Amino acid sequence: MIALGVSIFVLSGTPSGAQQPSSQDLLSNADEVFQQMSKMTGLPIKAPLKKQVISRPEIEKYLTQNLHEELTPAEIHAQEALVRAFGLVPRDFSLEKFLISFYTEQAAGFYDPKRKTMFIADWVPADTQAMVLSHELTHALQDQSWDLESYLHAVRNDDDATNARQAVVEGYATAAMMQQSVGGLELGQMPSITPLMEMAIHQQFDEFPAFSKAPYFFRMQALFPYVQGMGFIQAGLQRGGWKDLNELFEHPPATTKEIFEPQTYFNRQPVPQLSLAHPPALDGVAGLRFLTENAMGELGYYSLLGQLISEDEAKARGGSWSGDRYLLYERSGGNDFTLVARTRWTNPQAALAFFQDYQTILAKKYSDLTTDKRSTAAEFIGSAANGAVLLLRKGDECLWAEGVPATKAGTMLDWLRTL
Repeated sequence: MIALGVSIFVLSGTPSGAQQPSSQDLLSNADEVFQQMSKMTGLPIKAPLKKQVISRPEIEKYLTQNLHEELTPAEIHAQEALVRAFGLVPRDFSLEKFLISFYTEQAAGFYDPKRKTMFIADWVPADTQAMVLSHELTHALQDQSWDLESYLHAVRNDDDATNARQAVVEGYATAAMMQQSVGGLELGQMPSITPLMEMAIHQQFDEFPAFSKAPYFFRMQALFPYVQGMGFIQAGLQRGGWKDLNELFEHPPATTKEIFEPQTYFNRQPVPQLSLAHPPALDGVAGLRFLTENAMGELGYYSLLGQLISEDEAKARGGSWSGDRYLLYERSGGNDFTLVARTRWTNPQAALAFFQDYQTILAKKYSDLTTDKRSTAAEFIGSAANGAVLLLRKGDECLWAEGVPATKAGTMLDWLRTL
């Protein structure tokens, strides 16, 4: 799953004809809101707020620079290869160009934990600016207590854990923003507002062409920290007050499953890690280079099913995720990949449902896919121009390999059967 690492800003539209406050008013408002958010959340102000008013061209330049600071060229390449290998984007897709377009069209101000500075957009109207400030200045308070740079980057080798931490950070700030907007009402005493929040955000984001035209996978990944993250925080508030949420920074959730299902985290239900060794069949294959390995997590498979099957199927199956691991290899030239993956589901029935779904996905990915007569109800054996395609269901697990060199297909199949 892609851990973008550039979600430290609120997304918002700007009504035409709305009056923008002066730069001095913006700076004064920021100081006032900073005090208000500290009082509401109980997070102490440990240092004066650094703040700067910024124009739209400046914010676009900054976010482009921020992307390059967050992700190295090698990381961008690996993540681009991942979404291509899973069939989520076309072969000529450029992740870097997409992310710059996707995020810069929506930025309405952001707090930068590296520079310890609040950047305030000068074109946002006063009513929207208040919400932006309440969200982003909550990040400033979080940063002064827990160092957001360290918190968000502590598990760079685990995308699922990183996305769970991003959901804590953004969900907390979104919940604080909502608490501020409802006045005397306590968010923890209200019914879940996640469905309302999701609907409102979807309606708002439809105004942005890059967002509305983006693949479902990316839209879900972008919304998750705010929508599901806020739901997770509200569930925490229903168990205690704002100060009790400090635990989320001191003992963070390790998977996005805990964000989707807050009781998993708050009731201390373990989410086992799944391992996947490198298959001997791929050792020393000419022209094949190991690229990356990681976990997609519940968020990743929810997004995958939502795009390649349907959102209804994602809602029906995503919660059955119980663990995963993938390995990604790149062919010479960088246009073809070998993908090896292992997933675990809550029971054999859920694994069977995913086994069937993934066969549908394979047929969409490979128009020339053919089925071998050795295929059974628990094993799909096929081939495409990219190589052999092997998909197995074993109890509560599904395992597969795509793009396997034909000469290695038998050895790979035998190895998958041993897992």
